[in-house]
Amino acid sequence: MSHNTILVFEVTILVLAMFLGVEVISKVPALLHTPLMSGTNAIHGIVIVGAMIVLGLPHKGPFTWIIGFVAVVLASANVVGGFVVTDRMLEMFKKRDKPEK
Repeated sequence: MSHNTILVFEVTILVLAMFLGVEVISKVPALLHTPLMSGTNAIHGIVIVGAMIVLGLPHKGPFTWIIGFVAVVLASANVVGGFVVTDRMLEMFKKRDKPEK
């Protein structure tokens, strides 16, 4: 297979995955969005590790460096946002002290 054929195949898979992700997420009830985001933190942790491995390769072009850097930044933002949302969700279950009169 030529490089162009492989690139077209990979871009097709990416576009199909994006459409599938939008369809799946749009069907999730609003009540489950926070636990779902909490669960995706582990997945984005794997994305960060993979992007850092790619950035650590000795022979990479500028395109690979840019894509790897963008992947690290976006996945890091998603992980941090997921932890913030999860922390807020867990705050709802803590008992509140009754105000003293």
